[in-house]
Amino acid sequence: MSASSLSPSYKQQWFGNPVRDLLAGTVVALALIPESIAFSIIAGVDPKVGLYASFCIAVTIAFVGGRTGMISAATGAIALLVVNLVKDHGLQYLLAATLLTGVIQIIFGFLKLGNLMRFVARSVVIGFVNALAIIYILKQLPEFNGQGPLMYACVAGGLAIIYGFPFITKAVPSPIICIIILTGLSMWFGWADADLLRTVGDMGQLPSALPSFAWPDFPLTWETFLIILPYSLSMAVVGLLESLMTATIVDDYTNTSSDKNRECKGQGIANLVSGLFGGMGGCAMIGQTVINVKTGGRGRLSTFWAGTFLLILVVLLGRWVSQIPMAALVAVMIMVALSTFSWASLKNIRVYPKTATFITFSTVAVVLGTDNLALGVGVGVLLSALCFAARIARLLDVTAHTGQTPDEMVYHVRGQLFFASTTTFTDAFDFNAAPRTVIIDVTHAHFWDTTSISALDKVVLKFRQQGAEVEVSGLNDQSKAIVERLAIYKKPGAATSAH
Repeated sequence: MSASSLSPSYKQQWFGNPVRDLLAGTVVALALIPESIAFSIIAGVDPKVGLYASFCIAVTIAFVGGRTGMISAATGAIALLVVNLVKDHGLQYLLAATLLTGVIQIIFGFLKLGNLMRFVARSVVIGFVNALAIIYILKQLPEFNGQGPLMYACVAGGLAIIYGFPFITKAVPSPIICIIILTGLSMWFGWADADLLRTVGDMGQLPSALPSFAWPDFPLTWETFLIILPYSLSMAVVGLLESLMTATIVDDYTNTSSDKNRECKGQGIANLVSGLFGGMGGCAMIGQTVINVKTGGRGRLSTFWAGTFLLILVVLLGRWVSQIPMAALVAVMIMVALSTFSWASLKNIRVYPKTATFITFSTVAVVLGTDNLALGVGVGVLLSALCFAARIARLLDVTAHTGQTPDEMVYHVRGQLFFASTTTFTDAFDFNAAPRTVIIDVTHAHFWDTTSISALDKVVLKFRQQGAEVEVSGLNDQSKAIVERLAIYKKPGAATSAH
């Protein structure tokens, strides 16, 4: 471990909040069990593959991650990406793809791609969060299928405990109390034995042994690489996107900062460890992270204990864990969804700019319509860029007045010249006036791209075709450099050439 890792700040990240971290990690571990099993089923692999992945990733990221208090494990977003790979080639190719995913994410970290998060607008983050909250609610609905009134009563009772117990004491997180009470009632009255309530054990058999190190059994050939590469790239991009978005949300909630590039590398290392110990790929989990943060988890210890206690639960205490009613965990996840959703985004619709609201709702719509978090955020970022470009383009202003002589026309350009504002720029000139001298004053303007230079060429050359002498004055250093390099009107022989 490096010297920086042993710094007081790093120790503080581990032991600055031990009691709350351990309690929060305990709640998270309980919530991870059904999620990990469900994601394994989605991917088409044995439940232990998801459970081992959650343990390996959580424990590893606790040491090497860039955001304290964040929970990483096997996720549904990753599971959905590998369904066809498992179906066509089996588990060993999934493990190979997980290893390659880790390598790609580490490379992304060294390339500092985590810095790209600065281009994700606040409205996109809100849309991402709201979409996830809705998805969490929707994912709980199947748990009610085929269940009687007891299921609804237990979920309602669980929510009452979660929201009511803090009025008694906040020393113990209320989700733990909810799980303990509902599990005790279920076992006491025999609800699970009478098939009145579904339990964690009904979702799949829990593993009885610790994960062991083993290199995946797949052929080391170019053909194998070409098979797993598309899946690995998808997992790497989606995993980092969800992880970095989650880190940003925790940054805002805790009013602290995180190292996004370190998080990229940390996620890569965690996926490498997972693949080497028989686990599937994973990334940060916003739901479990919100549980962790809401119940007081802030340090690396909470993440480490969530993974460690998860393994203790399923291996040593599996008989008891299997008795936890799904109603208790559904209540916890509903609490997570309600806490995750940005209610202020609805309350402030009339206050926020219409473009921001449009971007937020578009992000939500795409995520819900495609069940693809990466696509939703991508669309949101694209819309943000387009709206920003349109807004900046409208700030361009071109005014004209007669110069020192009647045959001289001066155009003053103010604003940013780039692909979205060039039409406004070219339409502002009167080419039919045909003055002898035209001065284009760009002292208060800036040229950004080749499209803006092409527009300047068009204006200058059109005036020259009318027999006018054209002077472009006031170029700042950056604009002058790109004009000197790219502008056609500056080149010999361009005096009267068409453009």
